[in-house]
Parts: sequence; structure tokens; C-alpha cells
Amino acid sequence: MIGDVVGDPGLKVLEERLPGIIADNAVDFAVVNGENAAGGFGLTDATLDRIIAAGADVVTSGNHVWEKREFWQTLQASDRVLRPANYPGSAAGRGWLHVQKAGTSWVVVNVQGREHMTPIDCPFRRLDEIIANLDGSSDGGPPADNGPAIPTGVLPIVMVDFHAESSREKEALAYHVDGRATLLAGTHTHIQTADERLLPRGTAYITDLGMTGIHDSVIGMDIGICLDRTRKQVLYRMEPALPPPGGGDGARVSGILAEIDAESGRAVAIRRL
Repeated sequence: MIGDVVGDPGLKVLEERLPGIIADNAVDFAVVNGENAAGGFGLTDATLDRIIAAGADVVTSGNHVWEKREFWQTLQASDRVLRPANYPGSAAGRGWLHVQKAGTSWVVVNVQGREHMTPIDCPFRRLDEIIANLDGSSDGGPPADNGPAIPTGVLPIVMVDFHAESSREKEALAYHVDGRATLLAGTHTHIQTADERLLPRGTAYITDLGMTGIHDSVIGMDIGICLDRTRKQVLYRMEPALPPPGGGDGARVSGILAEIDAESGRAVAIRRL
């Protein structure tokens, strides 16, 4: 799983590095959070295509996925991109997908936190509903909306992108689904945490994957603009940071690699990228 891709610098380093990461580590399934790919805010068809071409099997998102209204049609139609599942009502798109790949059933779920964010529907209850109803009936449509039906008796690998601000909320949700989800990784803060671990019942966890973009920045954004926002309390529109002058692109890919026992659906190892 790869952390939030920020702007064109993030897309470029993803395109350069992800194919090698997949090949060198024999990765069977890759999930990339792309909610900041289009100029730092949202997704477009072109940025989604670039992330998928780089090697992503599923692209997750978060609160910024609604920034580009013209992308809502793609959210509704595409079987490769997710929005958080706990938006209320009939929001465009889907919150989880089932994918058959490498002889394995993969379920990817995207949920969003509520602490210090817009208080949408409860991510704990929404995730419970999805895990309990992996035939697709819990997401507002027939199973085809979320990929092929999972074969009877097959234990899917369940990967969760929890897009949230609060580390407390992230850890709490991880323990809530420990043993029911294979992997829960936090996104949104753009700061990679050093707490990757296996929980007691076999769920792999990290509080935040970090971000994919310019490292010498403020959460991938231009330092000067972020300083002005903080010092002047004026909400200048943030822009993705640019590569430093004089050589070197200053960009990196952040995320995790997890090793999973396909028979049990449990993680056996997790390490940071």
C-alpha cells in the first residue's frame, strides 16, 4: 500500500519507482491512495490512468476526492477507484471493491475518520457492515457494483485504507477489526509513522503510510505558501512543492509492504517503504 500521491512530482516518482518495487518484492496486489494527485487536490481521469499504469490494482481516496466535480462520473463508473464508504446517502462511487487476482480474492475498503474532520457516518459501523456482507449487498447496489461475488467458502484478503486525522481513531478502528481485516493502514496526514506492527489476532497495522511526493516540503506542499497560511492565518491555496533546484528531485515513495498468508487471510509481516 502506497501513501497519498501529491501532485505531479508524486505521480512522477510513483511512475519511476512503483514498477521496481512491485518486481523486486514479488508484489501480488498494490493499493495506492491518489486523492491528492491532481494538482494536490482530488483526482482526474488522467491522473487516475497514470496511477493505474504505474501498477496500482486499486486506487483509494479521501475527503479531497470530491474536489474535481467532473471526476464524479468516473467515481461512479470505474471499477478501479474508491471513495470513503461511510459518506451518507447516495454519494457517487463505491466504498469497497472485490477483485480476483493471482488466484486470490482481494477486498479493498476505503473509510474516512470523523475526529477533527467532517463528521460523516460512523466508520466503525460501516466497516462492520461491509465485512459482514462481503457479497456486495451492503453498499447500496447489487454485488456487481463491487466486483464479482466471492466464492462460497473463500476467505478474502481484506485491506482497509482508513483516511483519518486522529491517530487514536485509527488505532481504535484497527483493534476493532483485528482478526477480521488482513491489513488496516492510515492515510491523510502525509507523515509516515513508525508504528507498523502485527496486532494480536493477525491484522497488520500502521497509523499512516506517509505521502508520495517531494520530501523537502510541508506535507508535500510548497513551504512558503504553508508558512504564509500559518503566520498570516490567510487560507492561501496550497500548491504541490516543486523539485529542488540544482539537481535531485527530492521525491520519494512512502508506504508499506505486507506479507500475507492467503489461506488464513492473516498478515505475517509488515515493513515500511
